[in-house]
Amino acid sequence: MADSAFGVAVQDVAAGLAADLPMTLIAATEAAAIAGFAHVGRGDEPRAHEAAWAAMRRELERLDIDGEIAMSDALTDADGRPVRNVGTRNGPTIDLGLDPLEGATLTAKAMGGALAVLVAAPVGGLARTPALYMDKIAIGPGFAPGTVDLERSAADNVRALAGAKGVSTDSLVVCVLDRPRNARLIADLRTVGARVRMISDGDIAGVIQTAEPEAGIDMYLGSGGASEGVLSAAALKCLGGFFQGRLVVRNDDEARRIEASGLRVSGVHGMDDLVRGPIVFAATGVTTGSLLMGVERKGDRLATHSLIMDSERGLTRRVRTERPV
Repeated sequence: MADSAFGVAVQDVAAGLAADLPMTLIAATEAAAIAGFAHVGRGDEPRAHEAAWAAMRRELERLDIDGEIAMSDALTDADGRPVRNVGTRNGPTIDLGLDPLEGATLTAKAMGGALAVLVAAPVGGLARTPALYMDKIAIGPGFAPGTVDLERSAADNVRALAGAKGVSTDSLVVCVLDRPRNARLIADLRTVGARVRMISDGDIAGVIQTAEPEAGIDMYLGSGGASEGVLSAAALKCLGGFFQGRLVVRNDDEARRIEASGLRVSGVHGMDDLVRGPIVFAATGVTTGSLLMGVERKGDRLATHSLIMDSERGLTRRVRTERPV
């Protein structure tokens, strides 16, 4: 067993994750994506999220695992009770991080980029983040440690990354969640000429695409959900990228919740503070975006597009699946 930075011992790899787990998990993300797809454009975010979660949970309950949901965001059963464990309980205990519908607003408004996301790690491998905001910075692989740092200004990070790439600052594209809380950061980015790609939702996809050269995103910056920060860090660990997060503390109650989670109240959390051990990441598109195609109906069949990553084995797969309606 190895110590975790957030207070839970991390299981040995052999005890924590099975070799066939990556392909097994996409059954759950595909089910959630299909359930979410049924609510595209219907304007009801809570109902879409509930349907996606119910479908994902049904698939997870069939797995021979004892899955501990390592998230503070409320995921409940039909009676409103919190759900903390899934699976048959006949297999190994593993941590699960999930967002059955990353982009409920995108789904409700029939906008692109909604995903169903699921992450697995050995028990103790995922930080138990409170349901708060997190400041985030992410870049792709291939850069020296310390190239960018959340403690620096946005403009300084652009200058540093541009220098590491050997390009001008005005050639860099920075992805930022379009929220009033990120307005000052966006203004700072524009003082050095960086191009800002603003997204309405879906910051997990934005983080992942810093590690995909064809996506044209050099850096992700800004404040978003803390749980999404852990899921994003898990994805970038599989891709060899860099991620830092800093929890946003607005009052004493939030500080107490952070302390209870085992995370630091102040300062920057690196990738190893948020995710430990081997990671399996799975996502399926609900609506078509820049990362994945959405669910498509083809006559009497449904097609899904999924991304699966395995940090231990260095594998990345994109999977197209068709099934009867």
